[in-house]
Amino acid sequence: MVRIRLRRTGAKNNPAYRIVVADQKSPRDGAFIDTLGHYLPTRQPHVVEIDADKARKWLAQGAQPSDTAMSLLRQKGIVDEKGKVIVAAEAPAEAAAA
Repeated sequence: MVRIRLRRTGAKNNPAYRIVVADQKSPRDGAFIDTLGHYLPTRQPHVVEIDADKARKWLAQGAQPSDTAMSLLRQKGIVDEKGKVIVAAEAPAEAAAA
C-alpha cells in the first residue's frame, strides 16, 4: 500500500519534515516515490506547505495518509473532517470562510 507520511530531515533538536508518498514497507527515512511538501514544527507559527494538486492526485489514486499527514492535509483544506478529498474549486471558498 502507498502512504502519505512524514520523512524527518533537519538537525538534532531542530526537526524538519518532508511530506512524501512512500511504500508502506519502506523505512521512515528510506526510499520514497514523490515529495508533496514540507512541515517545519519548530518555527513560530508552524510552517506547512503542501502541493494541493499533487496531494489530491495521490489521494484519488488510493494513497492512505498517516494520522499526522491527515492532520496537516485537514489544516491546509485538502481534506475535510471526515477525510474526504475537497475538490479544488471548493477549497478556496472554505479557506476564506475559516
